[in-house]
Amino acid sequence: MVYKSIGLTALETLMNSLKLLEAAEKALSPIFSGIDAQVKQNLRKVLNAFRHQRVGVHHFASVTGYGHNDLGRETLDRVFAEVVGAEAAAVRVQFVSGTHAIACALFGVLRPGDEMLAVAGSPYDTLEEVIGLRGEGQGSLIDFGISYRQLSLTPEGTIDWQALGQAVRDNTRLVHIQRSCGYAWRSSLSIAEIEKIVAIVKQQNPQTICFVDNCYGEFVETREPTEVGADLIAGSLIKNPGGTIATAGGYIAGKSELVEAAACRLTAPGIGSTGGATFDQNRLLFQGLFLAPQMVGEAMKGNHLVGYVFQELGYPVNPLPMATRRDPIQGIKLGSKEKLIAFCRAIQQHSPVGSYLDPIPAPMPGYDSQLVMAGGTFIDGSTSEFSADGPLREPYIVFCQGGTHWTHIAIALEAAIEAVGVAKI
Repeated sequence: MVYKSIGLTALETLMNSLKLLEAAEKALSPIFSGIDAQVKQNLRKVLNAFRHQRVGVHHFASVTGYGHNDLGRETLDRVFAEVVGAEAAAVRVQFVSGTHAIACALFGVLRPGDEMLAVAGSPYDTLEEVIGLRGEGQGSLIDFGISYRQLSLTPEGTIDWQALGQAVRDNTRLVHIQRSCGYAWRSSLSIAEIEKIVAIVKQQNPQTICFVDNCYGEFVETREPTEVGADLIAGSLIKNPGGTIATAGGYIAGKSELVEAAACRLTAPGIGSTGGATFDQNRLLFQGLFLAPQMVGEAMKGNHLVGYVFQELGYPVNPLPMATRRDPIQGIKLGSKEKLIAFCRAIQQHSPVGSYLDPIPAPMPGYDSQLVMAGGTFIDGSTSEFSADGPLREPYIVFCQGGTHWTHIAIALEAAIEAVGVAKI
């Protein structure tokens, strides 16, 4: 629409970038209004839970040592459970990451001889060593005699519903449902699809646990997986539910006995959810949860904007600009290593923290290829704040995530447009 040729001067490039962003904002205005309405619904859920659990300033205090009788932590668990429609929750700063929370959930409920079935294709890279698909001798699920099987997605990148209808076996103790696309070029799962998966699984074996990797999915819709039949969910607090201010941690929520089993993996059998000092983090955890619906809404607006702009520049994008968001992640198929690095550099230079740093490809624990990452965020590793990253492998896709305000994303996009230019046809 705006870019018709290459070889523009710097001033012309800037002017065209601004025109393109202005056109995108105008076209996306109705979608932005719809996101605001959804934020209001989710915030109402959070406010209701705060009110029902009578949250007060005394809940911001912390205890030391073992962390027994931490009133704030116990109240936060109940608030979180109510927000996501679960029987119980364990919200802990001791979870190192979303992967750690997920691992605790899996090791907590699976036993030797059980089978874990992944129904949404390959799991996220960092779970491969947890399962035992990569690495040896680290105490993976496979090391402990837990078998693993996965259903491939269809060529279109969707759930293979026919295969799922016959997939659950007598020893299928747990079905793993990854809500986000991860580093795959496919649509993330909607709540309606998760509800359908659970119904199909339970029809085959009511005892099979439906576990959802909920990372990046919280507050994207007005219902959570535990509200549509999932038995257990887990995620990170430095993603959506931490509202960009939780300094660390993760959560597990779902049926009470399953949450407790997972908590026993985090601490120890007999201690479970009763231990774990919160190190004066309670106020930030409560406040982050309160802010989370708004932050997720801003991230979704920003990623609509990213998708619109780069589709106009001729790049394949996923999801499409006008498509309903299922997580706050926007993929752009840049097509070259050089463009992937240049894009991340432009985002880093327009980050509030570490703008002077130069992102370079590097290995990262848990991943099987080098990554390049732009993440000048206040919380290290937080993808609720605006960040961009991608693995250095074909077809060189960059994944934009988060954003505390869509206008920040718009400013950073001016530089990203200049850095990568139009797609070569």
